[in-house]
Amino acid sequence: MESNGLQFLQNKTILVTGVPGFLAKVFVEKILRVQPNVKKLYLLLRAADNESAMQRFRSEVLEKDLFRVLRNDLGDENLKALVSEKVVPVPGDISVDNLGLKDPILLQHMWNEIDIVVNVAATTNFDERYDVGLSINTFGPLNVLNFAKRCVKGQLLLHISTAYVCGEQSGVLQEKTFNMGETLNGHGKLVIDTELELVKQKLKELQKQDCSAEGIVKSMKDLGMSRAKLHGWPNTYVFTKSMGEMLLGYHREKLPIVIIRPTMITSTFSEPFPGWIEGLRTIDSVIVAYGKGRLKCFLADPNSVLDLIPVDMVANALITAAATHAGKSGSQTVYHVGSSCKNPITFDQIHDLAARYFAKSPLVGRDGSHIIVSKGTILSTMAQFSFYMTLRYRLPLQMLRVIHIIYPWRNGNKYKDLDRKIKLAMRLVELYRPYVLFKGIFDDTNTERLWLNTEVNKEISGLFEFDPKSIDWDDYMTNIHIPGLITYVLKK
Repeated sequence: MESNGLQFLQNKTILVTGVPGFLAKVFVEKILRVQPNVKKLYLLLRAADNESAMQRFRSEVLEKDLFRVLRNDLGDENLKALVSEKVVPVPGDISVDNLGLKDPILLQHMWNEIDIVVNVAATTNFDERYDVGLSINTFGPLNVLNFAKRCVKGQLLLHISTAYVCGEQSGVLQEKTFNMGETLNGHGKLVIDTELELVKQKLKELQKQDCSAEGIVKSMKDLGMSRAKLHGWPNTYVFTKSMGEMLLGYHREKLPIVIIRPTMITSTFSEPFPGWIEGLRTIDSVIVAYGKGRLKCFLADPNSVLDLIPVDMVANALITAAATHAGKSGSQTVYHVGSSCKNPITFDQIHDLAARYFAKSPLVGRDGSHIIVSKGTILSTMAQFSFYMTLRYRLPLQMLRVIHIIYPWRNGNKYKDLDRKIKLAMRLVELYRPYVLFKGIFDDTNTERLWLNTEVNKEISGLFEFDPKSIDWDDYMTNIHIPGLITYVLKK
């Protein structure tokens, strides 16, 4: 290969959007730790001004436990000096022109100096407001692309998408780009400008109707979900991310583009230390709810492969892909970064590992006693889940309603609260259903080729590990990931 990741990063100026997000933080920490001779890291954050951007970077990035290895290696003063020299937090927003940069001198300086643009920014809410999803996930990447085109030394735009832009397709899913206007169900043609116009018209209608803020949010969420399903996607998130990919491919001209599609990102595998995570991600909500004794049944196909990939492996793949493709004029390459093809783990395996973990190391309840969990019931179809909900909740709810009509009691909101909880639960189940019943396997031929090229240099491949075959799932889940959740999310 032309350059390994370590050599490539030297003397490079890189713009990273989506800071202080989970993946962006790990990416930034990795660069500062392994290649302090990087020239400059411009980090785009939502903030009012430069001072606020720096404060947000310090509190939400630098002071996190993620940086403890770098802090211990360098010491506080040397770390401060490194950050002062190499890192420039920039207040901005990818949803507007020029990424919202207001300082014309800084803007020109960035255009003159930046070599690589890494777009991590996104809203990952499955049922996001459609107007918000379009502005950030669809037109945001186009704004980043237009910015990158103006970078005099620009060698590459590296865009982070998601493997689940495939929708609910089954079988082996290829690392291929979208064509402009392509739909997943083949019904009609997707016109992105029309989607934007629909949003504008809907907002005008709602304003004329003097709709409440809550009503506008609901209408925008409903519009996003309906438009996504019309064209074959299960939710607003993956629909808007797919359209973002289409715009990048269509408008890229000669700028090389790499699209990284990670699967479900989990805690660090090894770097800077095992098990660091921030927030509950994908399957983690289920694991924690189960450990707390709150989850007695699961909607999932026990044989479905859950495609998990540690966050540090994704960061390593980003750096390696950048080193491989920078300067290759006009190229566009997609990489699936996941584990389902080379090292699959099923929902049933994860369920079993979690059950064994909490049986051996139970969580402690508010009363100080250990929470005893039993192995939950896995329901593999929506019909089974709906039947379970009817027996456990809906029949008691109907009885409460009848009793309230015959014998009204003061706290008549009891059944209304239960009804609201059932509706919320069913909405969440419907949102996550495509992923817990997922039948696809993500082909990673391009990613494996990238890894094999890196592996030629054994010393370098050790620094930038992203081979999923190296993961022992039993060890990772029980000794790294679940303990990481308990330490860094539950703060136990």
